[in-house]
Amino acid sequence: MTPFATLTAPACPLPMSNVDTDQLIPARFMSRPRSEGYGEVLLHDLRRDAAGALDPAFPLAAHPGARILVARRNFGCGSSREAAVYALADFGFACVIAPSFGDIFASNAVNNGVLPATVQEDEAEALLSALADGGALTVDLEAQEIRGAGAGPIGFAIDPVWRTKLLNGWDDVDMTLSHASAIAAFAEADARARPWAQLAER
Repeated sequence: MTPFATLTAPACPLPMSNVDTDQLIPARFMSRPRSEGYGEVLLHDLRRDAAGALDPAFPLAAHPGARILVARRNFGCGSSREAAVYALADFGFACVIAPSFGDIFASNAVNNGVLPATVQEDEAEALLSALADGGALTVDLEAQEIRGAGAGPIGFAIDPVWRTKLLNGWDDVDMTLSHASAIAAFAEADARARPWAQLAER
C-alpha cells in the first residue's frame, strides 16, 4: 500500500448517520471481479433513481473529485463486507472523517489504505456545514490534525497500531514482519530453553 502521511484534497460532506455497508455497496454488486472496479456502485441506491440515473444533487455528484468524505456517526456499520471499502477506495476516497465507525469497517479501511479519522460530533457538524458549498481539507496523520474549510486545527483519534500501518503503508503481514528480529530472537532462545519442543529436521 501507499504510505499515508498528509493528504490535501477536496472534501465531500455526507450529512448522514448510520451509513451501513449495504448502502455503501449493495450486495448484488459484490459478485463482480475487483478488477472491474467498485467505484461506480458506491452508494448506488442512494445516489441513483429507480432507472439508474445519477441524482445531480447527491453529495458525491455535487462535490466531484473529492478524496475526503465527512459523515455523521456510526459510519460503516452493518455487515463485515470488505467490498464497502473497495467501493470507497475505487471511487477515490482515501480518508473518511466521522464521529464513530463500525469496528470491522474501520479495520478493513486501514488494511486497504483508507484512513478512518474519528472526531467529536460537534466537530463533524462544523466540517459538514463548512463544506456544504465545497472546499478542501488537509488531513495530517503525523500530527493527527484536520485543517482547512475555515476551521481551526481539529484533532482526530485513531488506534496507534492502525496509525503505524497507514504511515508505513503496511498490511497485517508487513506489521508482523516489522518485528522479525524480535521473533527470530525469541525462536532462538526458545530452542535453547526447550529443545525437546522443536520440530525434528527431515
